[in-house]
Amino acid sequence: MTILVTGGAGFIGSHMVWALIDAGHKVAVLDNLSTGFKWAVSPSATFYEGDIADATILSQIHKEQDIKAIINFAGSVIVPESVVEPLKYYSNNTCKTMKLIEFAVQNGINKFIFSSTAAVYGTPKTDKKVTEDEPLSPESPYGTSKLMTEYMLRDCAAAYDFNYVALRYFNVAGADPMGRTGQSTKGATHLIKVVCETATGKRDKIEVYGTDYPTPDGSCIRDYIHVWDLVNAHICALEYLNQNNGSLVANCGYGTGYSVLEVIETVKKVYGKDFNVEFSPRRIGDAVKVVADNEKALTKLNWKPHLNDLEKIIRDALAWEKQLQKIQN
Repeated sequence: MTILVTGGAGFIGSHMVWALIDAGHKVAVLDNLSTGFKWAVSPSATFYEGDIADATILSQIHKEQDIKAIINFAGSVIVPESVVEPLKYYSNNTCKTMKLIEFAVQNGINKFIFSSTAAVYGTPKTDKKVTEDEPLSPESPYGTSKLMTEYMLRDCAAAYDFNYVALRYFNVAGADPMGRTGQSTKGATHLIKVVCETATGKRDKIEVYGTDYPTPDGSCIRDYIHVWDLVNAHICALEYLNQNNGSLVANCGYGTGYSVLEVIETVKKVYGKDFNVEFSPRRIGDAVKVVADNEKALTKLNWKPHLNDLEKIIRDALAWEKQLQKIQN
């Protein structure tokens, strides 16, 4: 049995490939390398360069590999960009994924794991932990494009011999503890990546947007999950589908929140050096607090996080910045 990982040369996808190889699975990777890196892919995987909507390359993969499951990471992920380029996001995250789902259905590949996002919830109405039953009200084309795909998966599961797990990620950070891959995309916007780049001199400052929120230190609070725990949630999801448990939507976070200023101070502590922090007014649309209720992943998927520690996440992220510098040089 081969597992097809689309977007497998990107940040989370490359970790997924390594984790599957470590677990003894046979893996095929499909990535167009628009934001990913072929060097990040385990050499034990079979690599195909191409687009998930390209029927020719999908047909080639089907002929050459015994694909039994698909884990889909392919797509565009920058929220502000989605606002100014919505058609790019509806094309990459919705329309092209529809072609991939169609390929799966037509070829009897009935296990599909989808990389979704907490952006489908929009701004929570309260500061309680966000459950999967919260109203779905995305506030960006990115969130909407992902939600539309969740609806497609739901409807296909009702119509065909097809089951899926959609995992709604919160804030993914860190890097492979063994240093094989990490977040390598230039211009990344995720907080921990940006702070680590600032600490290591790759950026001249980190900007904090708003310090007047109703939180202990005035900055926004988010749930940060180590990327290695996240990919292991996907392995649990694969086992869930292999046991014919039906379809599922589950949050992927720790249920613990840290503020922007807590993250910055922790990076300073771990790295041992100060760096430039600038303060700016609030940004439109930033929620005060977004933290996952992860009970469903813990109970339904039997997921057991092992790296729920902000210092560990940051230590691995900083180690990857040093490793990446060597790779890029």
